[in-house]
Parts: sequence; C-alpha cells; structure tokens
Amino acid sequence: MLEEYLNLTITSRGEVIKITGIEPNVTYAHEILKNIQKLALRGHKINTTDIITAVQMAKKEDLANFLSLYEKTIIKDSKGTPIRVKNTGQKNYVEAIKRNDVVFGFGPAGTGKTFLAVCMAVAALKNGEVEKIILTRPAVEAGESLGFLPGDLQEKVNPYLRPIYDALYLILGMEHTNRLMERGVIEIAPLAYMRGRTLEEAFVILDEAQNTTKSQMKMFLTRLGNQSKMIINGDPTQIDLPKSIPSGLIHAESILRDIKKIKFIEFSTNDVVRHPVVADIIKAYSND
Repeated sequence: MLEEYLNLTITSRGEVIKITGIEPNVTYAHEILKNIQKLALRGHKINTTDIITAVQMAKKEDLANFLSLYEKTIIKDSKGTPIRVKNTGQKNYVEAIKRNDVVFGFGPAGTGKTFLAVCMAVAALKNGEVEKIILTRPAVEAGESLGFLPGDLQEKVNPYLRPIYDALYLILGMEHTNRLMERGVIEIAPLAYMRGRTLEEAFVILDEAQNTTKSQMKMFLTRLGNQSKMIINGDPTQIDLPKSIPSGLIHAESILRDIKKIKFIEFSTNDVVRHPVVADIIKAYSND
C-alpha cells in the first residue's frame, strides 16, 4: 500500500527495509513505518485503514498526531473491540459532538458520520447523559419508489434506515438493540413522525439530511428539548429531492453558521474510511 500510494519501491532483507523513491515520499514512508511499528508494539492489529490514515496525515505534515488517534476509545462494540476515531476529520467531529448541542456533519459517503454519531449516542445513553436515542431520516427515495415496497410506511422506510440498524447491531448486538427498541429507549422512525414533539433528554440523529426540505429541517431543529443533543448528517452532493425543491441542509448551513452552540463539521474525500478506491470514485464523480 505504501508503494502504491507514495509511488515507491520497498524491499526487505532480514531486518532491513530499503525504501527507494523521491522525496518527500521516502521520508513519509520512513516516518509512517516508525509510527505503525509503535502502534503494533502497543498491541494494535494493523489494518488497511491505519495505513490510509497514516499516508493522508503524512501528506498533510500531520503525522505527529497519528498515534494520538488511538489514545481514546469512544465505546467498545458488542464483542469488546474498542471503537476509535480513524482520522483527524473524525476526531474533530467527535470533539464537536461533545462540546455542542447541535452538530451538522457534511461530507461524502464512507466518512463514518452515521456510525460515529450512533457510537456517541450509545455512549451518552450508557453514561446516563440521555434517556433515549432517536434516529430518523426523511423518507425520500434514491431513485426508487417507496410505493412499490410492501407494508405500511414504517415497513417501507425500514430498508432506508438499514445503516442505522447495522451500526446499532455492531455496537450493542442484535438482541440488546431489539430489547431497547421494544422498551422505547431506542426509537427509529421516519422524519415525519417527529412533528409536534419536544425531544427532551434525548440524543437525536437525523441522517441523509440533504433530502429534507427547508420546512422539514426547521420542524426538526425546533424539536430540541432540554438536556438533548442533535446530530444532523448529510452529503450535499447526493440530493434526491426534485430539482425545484431546495435542500433544507444547504439552507440551514447558510442561515445557522453564526449561532453559538451549533457546530458545522465538513468531511472531505481524504476522510473516507471505506475501501481506498471509494475515495477515488467520489473524486471522479465530483470532477464529472
């Protein structure tokens, strides 16, 4: 991976690793290998994401902060594996959630917005900071029609809430998640179900917020009650609304940026933590 991303040739013989290429890439590779070695000595199992993160941080002359990403655990998943931030973008996002009542996360798919928000919500619930978790998204189709799906509105929308279910199952396990949903501690519902409510002592996450209208976004934000947090995530490049309807996410950014206690975090393709080619795909489409 280092050879591919930094255009180098790396050979090893015995305990000697030889890096051949141009500067500053050779220096980047040298520093990355030293940091990865330190991480391995701490008992961390090195994976693809670790290498991608190190390369990105090296190119931004930020490798000195690489090991600090692994110092704090947000929460442990159902198997006891620590969940941590994977890059500086995610670190800024998590810090913003800790310090602000309303946080907007902008950015492409694969940057971990939804997953990290759910992690923070579960952590807040376990720490007694909130009494319930509410997860919602607008019922807007990504090129498909809800009308052709079987069942009532809840059943039609459930497939679109799949990423949220997946995150909960990973963190809490399926049985525990289902028990909490049966007790009403975790609520997953379409955005329309939020109207007329005041959401107190709750951690509320709105996903796919680019598909809200201006009135829906206003309705949602004004549900915020005492001792609650709201996370609003979306990708402005993937709006599925009719072209004549402006996105509530983009409108909210334009009018709310100067309000204290509201924080906007913007992710880039450099923050993508899925397969490395995903970042390249996103860049290609943005340049199309």
